[in-house]
Amino acid sequence: MDSLSYKTISINKQNADKQWVVVDAADQILGRFSSKVAKLLRGKYKPSFTSHVDCGDNVIVINAEKIKLTGNKWTDKSYIRYTGYPGGQRSLSATELFEKDPTRIVEKAIKGMLPKNKLGAKLFRNLYVVEGAEHDHDGQQPKKLNINELS
Repeated sequence: MDSLSYKTISINKQNADKQWVVVDAADQILGRFSSKVAKLLRGKYKPSFTSHVDCGDNVIVINAEKIKLTGNKWTDKSYIRYTGYPGGQRSLSATELFEKDPTRIVEKAIKGMLPKNKLGAKLFRNLYVVEGAEHDHDGQQPKKLNINELS
């Protein structure tokens, strides 16, 4: 017997099995929900996961306005940005950011859990966060996924 019975398969862009998935954010805790979505975007739930390739799914998050934060995070958590000018540091509380755009709070949480490199930027483009239960990606025939069943 001169052949191997098991071979390590390295996934590349051409043979990655990318799916479209819909995930409901209603009544979910922001951090726990975001970590599971980040794993979906990377493809870590797949047996063919390859760390340096975009082999994750395209994820549509619906009902982003119904996300929950625990404790005093609505008032105490701050989102800091810098304008580029001296003295240009600006901050918003979670409530203020949520009032401006409810989808941004979910996007920022998920983006912070992705790699900080070119691959992470490419993975972030596979995320679509919408307010409400309607989305514009019916043509892709996404599968509804229960996020609570994932570990």
